Amino acid sequence: MRHRLTLTLLSFLVLASTALAGTEVFTVSSVPASQVPRDAVVVELDKPARLDTALSEKLPVNREAAAEQVRQRLRSAEWRDTINQYERAYTGLVRAWQLGVEQVPAVVVDGQYVVYGEPNVRKALAEIRAHQEKEIP
Repeated sequence: MRHRLTLTLLSFLVLASTALAGTEVFTVSSVPASQVPRDAVVVELDKPARLDTALSEKLPVNREAAAEQVRQRLRSAEWRDTINQYERAYTGLVRAWQLGVEQVPAVVVDGQYVVYGEPNVRKALAEIRAHQEKEIP
């Protein structure tokens, strides 16, 4: 189990370090993005905390009973899906850190251009395109 977790962590860190071309949207669940193109990657930066909360909800007060219930959850078929969700969530956190995302929402294009504070992704993309057109002589 320990090696599997190590390999999983290494795999998502490697994936996270790969520069992504295209549109990335960084937000939190309380600030939903709208008008998101199908090919955009949306990262909710608070997803790991929400997964932690879901994993620990409805646990018994008794510590031993709670530990047993968590062990049962870890052996369940749904746990694989939860692991995948954690991998995607932390990959997104690493990517935001790599890019230096400072606030949400943040719409990033090709890892080079960013618009902060605009939850409507199509509007943010229009701002980026307008800026790109000004850059081209």
